[in-house]
Amino acid sequence: MKDIKKLGINSTCVHVGEVEDTQFKGAVSPIYMSTSYAFDNVPIKRYPRYYNTPNQEMLCKKIAALEKTEAGLIFSSGMAAISSAMLTFLKKGDHVIVQQVIYGGTYNFIVSEFDKYGIYYSFTTSDKIEDFRPLIKKNTKVIYIETPSNPLLGITDMKAIGALAKEHQITTMIDNTFASPINQNPAEFGIDIILHSATKYMGGHSDISAGAIAASEQHIAEIWKTAINFGGNLSDQTVWLLERSLKTLNLRVKEQTKNALFIAEYLENHSDIDRVYYPGLKSHPQHTIAKKQMNGFGAMLSFELKEGIDAMVFQNYLTLIKPSMSLAGLESTTVSPTQTTHALLTETQRLERGIKEGLIRFSVGIEEPEDLIADLEQAIVKAKK
Repeated sequence: MKDIKKLGINSTCVHVGEVEDTQFKGAVSPIYMSTSYAFDNVPIKRYPRYYNTPNQEMLCKKIAALEKTEAGLIFSSGMAAISSAMLTFLKKGDHVIVQQVIYGGTYNFIVSEFDKYGIYYSFTTSDKIEDFRPLIKKNTKVIYIETPSNPLLGITDMKAIGALAKEHQITTMIDNTFASPINQNPAEFGIDIILHSATKYMGGHSDISAGAIAASEQHIAEIWKTAINFGGNLSDQTVWLLERSLKTLNLRVKEQTKNALFIAEYLENHSDIDRVYYPGLKSHPQHTIAKKQMNGFGAMLSFELKEGIDAMVFQNYLTLIKPSMSLAGLESTTVSPTQTTHALLTETQRLERGIKEGLIRFSVGIEEPEDLIADLEQAIVKAKK
């Protein structure tokens, strides 16, 4: 095969990390469903919880290639990946700096579990680099960011964070779910460990749950030691489905990203919309940073309805777009963060983060944008009555 580093993105999606069918020469990877493998006179002692069955091992290579890192690991969920990574590099007495606006599940994991482990944590007051530096302590071991952030699509300067962390010998982690490897490769900006809910864009069909980590071989080796104890491995059936889905990742995300910009511009000029959060808009406060570090602005956006239009009434009137818990499928979906992703936060905590009752997170799919806009328009008209 041609050098992986020289392959185009579509070729990487399709061909890197394939399991070769040596017996029947099939066009797609065979599935090795066994949970028990030989241990004598074999180069690798394979076991599903060790993340090294044939399908697991090869999929990790595809993840790494897409994120332009040396190695990767795959997990049963995004939270399994996040918790395994954090608890690898944080122990009793250590301190972590966390970006203020992050996925609610990650926030809840930190505030619910870290005290039990004796791990200290500080949340920034924004996603600006100036708010990270004052929080650094002698025992700070990790800086954790999310960009674009969930649900307000805030942008954090990855190059600045990477440089700050290197200056103080701190490990950096990023949740790269919203961007996907197509729109953003944090390793190029000095970020050490890249995390994904692979349930989202990597899976892309709203039918599997998975997580992924991409990093250096050294970092992955350390995470592996923790991960095998937590047992968050992915079944080979799901591994196979994820590998299949990744083959179309670039095609899907490029189309979704194009649609999202079109719809964001439409919503920004709508008289019944208070505010639109999308890094591709020139009005976005970190648009300039987004242009420097993103290949595309992503397919996620959020917007606030004008006062007097109930968010749930509006969503219940949608006919093509589906009000749904998750995101990043081929189909367009909406969700109210106050009732789902950030429901575990108090109302005060949500408002501190700018998450209002009327906020709607919109995952833009591959449908024709004109059809999506027609659906949004009719739902607004009905919700106003």
